[in-house]
Amino acid sequence: MAIDTSSVRRIALAIGAALFAAGAAMAAPPQLGPEVERDVVAPEGVAFAPAAVDEEGAIDRFAAYVAALAKRDYDAAYAMLRLSLQASSPRLEWEMNLRKRGTLWADGRLRILRLSWYLDPAGQPPGVYAAFDFRGDRADGTMDCGYVVVHRATPGAGFTIVRTDTSEVPPELIEEGVPKADVLHQLPCYLGKGIATAF
Repeated sequence: MAIDTSSVRRIALAIGAALFAAGAAMAAPPQLGPEVERDVVAPEGVAFAPAAVDEEGAIDRFAAYVAALAKRDYDAAYAMLRLSLQASSPRLEWEMNLRKRGTLWADGRLRILRLSWYLDPAGQPPGVYAAFDFRGDRADGTMDCGYVVVHRATPGAGFTIVRTDTSEVPPELIEEGVPKADVLHQLPCYLGKGIATAF
């Protein structure tokens, strides 16, 4: 039986293009568009507004962390945790907990819903904190919903991951792209105006 090499070549090119497009989509970092809700919390009497360099550093750390988890690069993700978080989350236990939830971070289109800034919050090490609430939608109808908090102890220092929580919302608990009302209060992310935004 003769093989039509031009057909094989066309199929291979189509598959390669699809894989490239999929890889590019997964590699695209989450964006902070004008639709992202924002909030700033500072001690009473203190004027604080995050600078462009603050926002750039925080989003870069957030994007690197979620990208490492999406690729299952646990070494890289763990290295981004603040040392105190590493001390309270031994490496093996931390990774095993993530591996038990293998669908999280897999192929979702991640969207930041809200960015909240905190300066020197009470009861925490001093510095600047940025909390990213996000949702990630997958083709199978499931949804990730969670937050990641980053911290910079001193001006010019790098941001580290200090807290994270993520839940998966299965398709049976979603109606028209929005989690049902009875599960909303169980989700770790902030679901304000951004939840119903079409993708």
